[in-house]
Amino acid sequence: MIEIDHVWKYFGDFPAVTDISFTVEKGEVLGFLGPNGAGKSTTMKMITGFLPPSAGTVNVAGFDIVTNSLEARRHIGYLPETVPLYTDMTITDYLSFMGKIRGMSTPDIRRRIGEVADVTGLEGYLTTYIGKLSKGYRQRVGIAQAIIHEPDVLILDEPTIGIDPIQVVDTRRLIRGLGGEHTLIISTHILPEVSMICERVIIIHEGQIVAVDKPENLATRLQGVERIEVDARGPTKDIIAALQGIEGIHEVERSYVQDGGFSTYVVRANAKADLRAQMAVAIVNGGWELLRLQSIGMSLEDIFLKLTTTEEVLED
Repeated sequence: MIEIDHVWKYFGDFPAVTDISFTVEKGEVLGFLGPNGAGKSTTMKMITGFLPPSAGTVNVAGFDIVTNSLEARRHIGYLPETVPLYTDMTITDYLSFMGKIRGMSTPDIRRRIGEVADVTGLEGYLTTYIGKLSKGYRQRVGIAQAIIHEPDVLILDEPTIGIDPIQVVDTRRLIRGLGGEHTLIISTHILPEVSMICERVIIIHEGQIVAVDKPENLATRLQGVERIEVDARGPTKDIIAALQGIEGIHEVERSYVQDGGFSTYVVRANAKADLRAQMAVAIVNGGWELLRLQSIGMSLEDIFLKLTTTEEVLED
């Protein structure tokens, strides 16, 4: 559905995106992950036709975004990081306007307004002026305008930025509901968003792709730090000192205290060696109680930090 082939983007002499290539299959939900300034929004703008690539090709639904721009854009719904809303319009007027500029007929616009209002939870707000809506509901209007013309592809750039936690949960639920019927690319630097919504992840750093895989596979493919949780009861400083004395353990911190006096410690250790037996021996020999010792692997945050602070690259 989407094909990016050896794409570069320069701003003057600065390469914002450097020779990236990837595909997104029909119905797939892809997370495009990276720190601020990594090249995420620039890539999204090239896919939507807002910016032309300096080199390489972008194809959407079989149409080149430069040479067949109008045909390609008919298949795209776009939610930019800053939602393009007219605050002096009602939701109905705004969605009607967006439908018209996309070439929809009046009957189709009326039908789709009802449908997208149902999908986005805007049914009771259609006559409300956009300027009176909360940031979360403005995001819903932004998603509604992106799907009003029934596109095959949805590009969502930082869809939950700047909204409160309850609205974040609602927006993520809405986005998950759009998967399957649409091919989705979600650009974000919020790590939990990727794990909750996306089937596959691309991590970009300094304009280059450094990893492509399913979220659950990244940890097994990337040799590095493993996280182990330990529930133990005893003097905190002594337990931390005993664990830190084991070769291969990089960091130990107490995360919280449980009922009954047990504390949970998070240990970051060398992923190449299973150190759990040594950790258990250290705690028992110290005369302390051990309730649980469990490897939880690398978090997506660990993977993200490792890939964006080293030169390591994971090939697809």
